[in-house]
Amino acid sequence: MNIAGISEKARYLKLAAFNLSEGMRTGSFRSCFRGQGMEFDGVRDYEAGDDIRSIDWNVTARSGRPFVKLYREERELTVFLVVDDSLSMTTGTAERSRKDAALESSALLAFACEYNASPLGSVVFDGSVGRLFKPRTGRDHLLALLSDLERRSRTVPGSALAAAIGGASRVLRSRALVVIISDFRAAGYEKELGILSRRHDVLAIRITAVCDTQLPSAGFLSFRDPESAIVRDFPTSSSSFKLYWERENREALARWEQRCLRLGVSPLVLPIEQDTGMVLTRFFSGRRSHGMQHHGIAGDHV
Repeated sequence: MNIAGISEKARYLKLAAFNLSEGMRTGSFRSCFRGQGMEFDGVRDYEAGDDIRSIDWNVTARSGRPFVKLYREERELTVFLVVDDSLSMTTGTAERSRKDAALESSALLAFACEYNASPLGSVVFDGSVGRLFKPRTGRDHLLALLSDLERRSRTVPGSALAAAIGGASRVLRSRALVVIISDFRAAGYEKELGILSRRHDVLAIRITAVCDTQLPSAGFLSFRDPESAIVRDFPTSSSSFKLYWERENREALARWEQRCLRLGVSPLVLPIEQDTGMVLTRFFSGRRSHGMQHHGIAGDHV
């Protein structure tokens, strides 16, 4: 990319990040997540007229008399990014990879947090878990975080998604919005994801590409799995195979969405062919063209 192209991209990122920050600050998404912007602050004795939904049943059972939960308004939104840098993220199209979309998403969210003075933390993973940045504010912290993501020179095969999620759970002391950016091709992360979502609001952004459901008609094509290096030949000109490919991948996506919702996680599909800033801003502003609701948490098909 030439200097003019870099400058134009920088202007786009700045504007998109500002729009995103406004959505994060004022958008209806905040009231969709647990707590409506409120943080647990203790308990007190139940009084006549209190909402029975606020009763703390654990404390009530231990004490033998009813107690209700107290909340205080949350002054800032802490954000923590869990970003996939595994080999499968290098796939996509000739113009743009899943990793490109993940990098752009991370940058937009990071600069949106800076606009809102929101503490930001992150961890990047491939087959191992990278450096873990605890949530902080400040330009130096933000740039160090993004530099760590962009300049990773070594990629370990496999996916340590479960371990990265576990790391986020351990480092976050108070309630946060955890954004997981991945293609979610890994397995065995559901337990850690469920534990994370019990204490934090979790947004799972699944990076997709058109080739996930649509194959070109080009005869037999060889596909190499970037993780296992296994090469397979597929009859891409076969109508029946193309229908099978589309059906299998759409069903896999639907199962992932339902799994997220079952765990109390908000799923968001981000196609690499679409404008990342617009997709994120639409979600955080609460303007969803196709929504799904689960326990007050909103997801999005894009």
